[in-house]
Amino acid sequence: MPPTSGRIAGIDFGTVRIGIATADLETAIASPFETYTRRSPALDAEYFRNLAKEERFVRFVVGLPVHLSGHDSQKSQETRQFGQWLGELTQVPVEYFDERYTSVEAEEILNQANFTKKRRKARIDQLAAQIMLTAYLEAGGRDQQSPQGLE
Repeated sequence: MPPTSGRIAGIDFGTVRIGIATADLETAIASPFETYTRRSPALDAEYFRNLAKEERFVRFVVGLPVHLSGHDSQKSQETRQFGQWLGELTQVPVEYFDERYTSVEAEEILNQANFTKKRRKARIDQLAAQIMLTAYLEAGGRDQQSPQGLE
């Protein structure tokens, strides 16, 4: 059974940028954390190892981009490979959660806030991660392993 207390990280995976949000399982409130720009396999590994250790994450929730039908896409397969790498690298359990529409929702929120294009680009990935992590928590993710069975 997964821990029901501690900090978790929501991950919006991208080949260039990775959005990160965090939440405490006890309060179940997700907050944007940062956007990591990928550099190299070695530097990416160092970053995520340090992040998991410093933030004391008990779980990563990786947003899974699936087709409208619910079936995996090419991007889903890349995301699952990243999640497997992340779990092996950090020794922190990884779960997957449906992230359909999170980037669209994040873009709409940032547009309504009148962010410049540059500021939207800097914030969209972490906001998408926050939206996905909030949905995960609302679906019961704070106390069950896979609220939507995408594992």
